[in-house]
Amino acid sequence: MPSALILIADGTEEIEFTITYDTLVRAGVKCTSAYVHSEETASKDRMSPPFVQGSRGINILPDTYLSQQAHAPDHYDLLVIPGGAKGAETISSSSPVQSLVRAYLKEGKYVGMICAGSLAALRSGLPKQPLTSHPSVKSQLEKDFDYSEEPVVVSGHLVTSRGPGTAFPFALTLVELLCGEQKRTEVAGPMIFPPGTFA
Repeated sequence: MPSALILIADGTEEIEFTITYDTLVRAGVKCTSAYVHSEETASKDRMSPPFVQGSRGINILPDTYLSQQAHAPDHYDLLVIPGGAKGAETISSSSPVQSLVRAYLKEGKYVGMICAGSLAALRSGLPKQPLTSHPSVKSQLEKDFDYSEEPVVVSGHLVTSRGPGTAFPFALTLVELLCGEQKRTEVAGPMIFPPGTFA
């Protein structure tokens, strides 16, 4: 069974997190959410992750804290970094996350980034390649990458997307890469997308 590690922090965009998580589960992918703490919460000793408050104030309880050892690429097939300005800043600025991004790609595992989550590509020092993001962070990325405004951009094992409105095609692309085109079709069908949409 394929597996995915989906990162989350205070300020993560709820739509991008939940749609990706939900769609992958529908495809039979085993998903784990991992909390990435900010500098303010780093020193607090907790036995279990706190509720994360998303960008729209919705509380989500992560499965675990992020651990470089426990969440290394030999344990998962996919690493997902959602957006949301505050959450993406916390996640992309995390040196453990940056190390994991490089490690996953080096091991031939997939890394998905959506919205401002694409800042992790820049801060992880990835080489110049096709990429997209939310327009709000385009200026930070377009000099170092071949910037695109397509809804989803696949560059080798790096998959990027634009924002909440592209969360479904982003998630379904990840399903296709992990599980095949037929599984994407099987998952998308019961969701009943209107005719003419991306699915």
